Amino acid sequence: MSKQRILIVDDDPNIAELISLYLNKEQFETAIAGDGSQALAMVDSFDPDLILLDLMLPGIDGYQVCREIRQTRSTPIIMMSAKGEVFDKVLGLELGADDYVIKPFDTKELIARIKAVLRRTSTVQAAAPDDASQIVRFPGLVINKTNYSVTLDGEPLQVTPRELDLLYYLASSPNRVFTREQLLDRLWGYDYVGDSRTVDVHVKRLREKLGDHDDWALTTVWGVGYRFETK
Repeated sequence: MSKQRILIVDDDPNIAELISLYLNKEQFETAIAGDGSQALAMVDSFDPDLILLDLMLPGIDGYQVCREIRQTRSTPIIMMSAKGEVFDKVLGLELGADDYVIKPFDTKELIARIKAVLRRTSTVQAAAPDDASQIVRFPGLVINKTNYSVTLDGEPLQVTPRELDLLYYLASSPNRVFTREQLLDRLWGYDYVGDSRTVDVHVKRLREKLGDHDDWALTTVWGVGYRFETK
């Protein structure tokens, strides 16, 4: 069985090497990029299963790297930064990051977050490709968890694994209302160190990508949470 590949993007070689050492001990294959340009090149050559992306990079910063990756790939991205303000976290999530880790971080926590993100994708990818229970269909919309794809009006829709998980979870129980806390617990894990704004950001991003549709919509139930509403 081949090892899962993780691309570490950090301009501090000491931090990058330390993370790489711990990940190698956990049986991951790693590669290191020291700046944004090198990171974008290695995304294609190394083809990582997950990207650890520092924000403060020379040249092209982490935000721009994330933007460019999201134009063509849904590879999970965990941002790393010493910036712990809510604005920075929200911006990172809105650009397509799947998680946000504040420096300095505990290495065990980082590894736990990496495994949690990978678990959500690899478990589904291991399912049989013809498993109909992993596919949800609505007029103009197909959410397929066997190959982690979303089709909108016959065209593939670029979504992150976390966005797909959220959309699939809501659409699998149409018209049922889920609180932000329920969604955090189910999709981010009980030990996720986050807040309900994380859910809001992902829902907002999904709405922008899905647009308006006559037959269904992601709706807000004010003061409660969200639902996938069929009209």
